[in-house]
Amino acid sequence: MQIFGFLGSLLGYILWGAFYILKDFGLSIIVFTVIVKLVLFPFSVKQQKSMAGTARLSKKQKELQEKYANNRQKLQEETSKLYEKEGVKPMGGCLTTLLPMLVIFGIFYAVAYPLTNTLHLNSEDVNNALSYINTIPGYAASVNPTYQEISLLKVFPNIMNTEAIQGIFNAQEISTIQMFLGGFKPFGVDLLAIPNEFGLFSWYTLFPVFCFASNVGAQFITMRINKNQMAQQQGCMKIMLIGMPLFSAYIAFNVPAAVAYYWIISAVISLVQSIVLGKIFSPAQLTANSEARHAALMFENEAKIPYVYAPHELKSGEGANTKKKKKK
Repeated sequence: MQIFGFLGSLLGYILWGAFYILKDFGLSIIVFTVIVKLVLFPFSVKQQKSMAGTARLSKKQKELQEKYANNRQKLQEETSKLYEKEGVKPMGGCLTTLLPMLVIFGIFYAVAYPLTNTLHLNSEDVNNALSYINTIPGYAASVNPTYQEISLLKVFPNIMNTEAIQGIFNAQEISTIQMFLGGFKPFGVDLLAIPNEFGLFSWYTLFPVFCFASNVGAQFITMRINKNQMAQQQGCMKIMLIGMPLFSAYIAFNVPAAVAYYWIISAVISLVQSIVLGKIFSPAQLTANSEARHAALMFENEAKIPYVYAPHELKSGEGANTKKKKKK
């Protein structure tokens, strides 16, 4: 898991930069999500082109399937030739589908380890502080073994003036932790809360519910935009389409609400992005562009054919006309 820890630390710099300016973790996550979407935008365009391109070729693919119904190997060869000729990569969207998952793991590690991965405090100092609160009667039982740094943040206002904590962190670090902790409750909602600690019938259960709904909505719109291509989904896309919303809801129920909050914002932005890209790179639009390029290429090739001036043909023609006139 070291790779995810490194990714969490890397993304933590972006989160902390946004938080330092906005002083609100909810707004910081929105800004963070927009930045991530901008970075991944070229991959999203590539994915949409791949999906629309595959949909554009669905009619030709069907003809090949009928023609080589009894020869699977030949069908695969001809299909590959078709994709190569048209410049379509049917598996081009799989990597783009997996990249957001890496970001999810990164944001999880940034939120689950806020002191070391977001504030980038010395890990040894953080461990010393955790060891200290484990010696305080009543506090040790409140420490979540999975989210120890979050537990430390929650009790920090009660222990920050103790001699032990002031000996571990300097005044600037204590002030930074205080400021950071104060920005985790936009609209009174604790983004460090973990829904499963409050049971199924708490307000925090809305996070996994909204996670599921937003992901289903984003997937449904994508299906509607690329319905021809979705009918013949490639393996990795099928798994993501069916399993992603349920997976997101399950994860959102067991991780800090900030992670679910990011997932919801990301799904909403993806929904808008899919609609826009679907209009720009629709199968019909790609077909029109392809036909325009083909026509332009034909015109260019015709223009390259050299014009040959043949005066003897002209004279021959004129002579024939003169003879006709004399006969008259």
